[in-house]
Formats: sequence, structure tokens, C-alpha cells
Amino acid sequence: MITWTEVIRFATKGNPIPDKKVEKTETEWKNLLTAEQFRITRLKGTERPNSGDLCSIFDEGQYNCTCCNTPLFDSTIKFDSSSGWPSFTQPITENAIKYHKDTSFGMVRVEVMCNVCDAHLGHVFPDGPEPSGLRYCINSESMILDKK
Repeated sequence: MITWTEVIRFATKGNPIPDKKVEKTETEWKNLLTAEQFRITRLKGTERPNSGDLCSIFDEGQYNCTCCNTPLFDSTIKFDSSSGWPSFTQPITENAIKYHKDTSFGMVRVEVMCNVCDAHLGHVFPDGPEPSGLRYCINSESMILDKK
């Protein structure tokens, strides 16, 4: 189980090694994604609180990266954080997520990205429920729910 201490270590000393890497040009990403998906995942944007389709959905399945379809989170660890964004307590695997210290907007946060394609997903905070105490706050546009 990933803890806040490990999140900080990844963000400052290096991330887990992904199983593979997916790289595309900006034009290729623009052709693959909607304008909003591109703005959020490739330009590090964010959606308005409570505007994402996945905020209130708690169906079984796995949440995959919109850009490269890498599994990111499982529905069993999704919870209602009342933050306005889908929230999870752990990634599906330790190396699914990449962590980056984010000092934008005059604060220090930890940005989370897909470790395979570097898509911006959202941020992680140390105020989630037990046992991890983590809250991965993720943009709906960054994920696709695969209901397998």
C-alpha cells in the first residue's frame, strides 16, 4: 500500500518504472482526444468541480487513462470525498502513477500523472480515509471507466 511518505519520496527522488511508455506528438494527441481531454491531460488543466461524468458514478470496473488506456484505479477503492472530483485511495498498481511536486498557484501539491504517457490526472492529498490516508483527486476527463 502506498503511503504519503512514499508519495513524497516518489515526487522528490524519482518515480516507479512503468511497464511501458507511450509517446505521441502534440498533433497526434490532438487528433486522438477531445478538446477538453487535451486541455486537461496534455496542458495540465482541471475541470470545474462536480462537472465530470465520473464524479457520481460508482459502477464496478476499472478506471483507465483516457490517453493510453493504462489501468489507473479500481472501482473498489473509489470513494465520495465531496471534493467535486472522482477520488481514490490507491492506484491499481504502484507503477501506474507518476508523481510530481507542483508549486503552481502559490501552494505546494503533488500532481499525479499516468506513468505510461505522462497525462495529467489530478493531484494526491494526505487527507483520505484509512488505511492509506490518501485521496487521489482525479479529473473525469482523464479517465475512462471500463466496466468489463
